[in-house]
Formats: sequence, C-alpha cells, structure tokens
Amino acid sequence: MYGVVRRYEGVTDPAEAGRRVNEGFVPVLRQVSGFVAYYWVDAGDGVMVSTGVFEDQAGAEESTRRAADFVRANLASLLPNAPQVAAGQVVAAG
Repeated sequence: MYGVVRRYEGVTDPAEAGRRVNEGFVPVLRQVSGFVAYYWVDAGDGVMVSTGVFEDQAGAEESTRRAADFVRANLASLLPNAPQVAAGQVVAAG
C-alpha cells in the first residue's frame, strides 16, 4: 500500500471546505484505480489535513493530480496556500 498526506494551512472556512470535499472530491477520488481509503481532517487553527491510502504509488500520484485540479476549480478561495505533500510506502497499519 501507498499513502499520501496533504497539509493545508490558512483555510478560511473549514466547514465549507469539508462540505465541498465530501460532496465533490471524495466521489472523484473513489474512481482512482487502487483507491483504499481517504480522510479529511480539521486540525484546527485553519489547518486541514487529507490522508489517502492506495494499493500502489500510481494511485497516490493520480490522487495528488486530481486534488490539485479540484482545489484549483472548487476550493481556491478556501485553501489559499499550496499544500505540503508527503507520500510513501505504508510500512505499518492497524
């Protein structure tokens, strides 16, 4: 498995961002080959974190491309800063 984490800072309306992600992005993400799971977390203080798990690196990379497209088209005013992205092989799971 392969995971990708994106951290967004300076989120202007976390509730609205969560609604848009849940209604618009999650259905898109579920279509990515190798999709396993996705979580969108309000970490407080204008920080939101997404975590995606995929069967392979290709799925994780595709999710990052689709996330960038979705943010640009649907969340630019709510997520004004580029995310910090980390990805890698899952080495432990529970």
